[in-house]
Amino acid sequence: MQILLGFIFGFLSSVGFGIVTNNPRRTLMPAGWIGAIAWVIYIVAGWYDHGVIMPNLLSAVVIGLLGNLAAILVRAPVNIFYVPCLVSLVPGAIIYDSMKNFTLGYDNLAAHGLIKALTVGLSLAIGFIIAEAISNKIYPPLKKHLEQKNR
Repeated sequence: MQILLGFIFGFLSSVGFGIVTNNPRRTLMPAGWIGAIAWVIYIVAGWYDHGVIMPNLLSAVVIGLLGNLAAILVRAPVNIFYVPCLVSLVPGAIIYDSMKNFTLGYDNLAAHGLIKALTVGLSLAIGFIIAEAISNKIYPPLKKHLEQKNR
């Protein structure tokens, strides 16, 4: 049940944020699918690793790989897929709690939350770097094939 709800809300959040950011209509469905798959990966990885680093890293790799593939197939910039799919993984609640704790004088809790938010951000960035490295090796032949097919 958790996977089904995660899939549905991952899809809806990605499509919804794509609409808010004025993404082209032809990119909304692929972005929704990518966001849904990434959120399911996040949930499943969270079952095996109870931290936040590995689920975010794996989700970012999935978003990066599928986003690059969708960019080739739909012929759109890859950022059109990255941004809406990534929105549900951004550690906004952690940063909010850290700032709240800082203003209330709980400096240790605030520092802990800030470090946690930074590690989540780093894991997302590293996941995208890994995905770009893989994509640059495996997707150029696909792109070349599609270009030849469309001539």
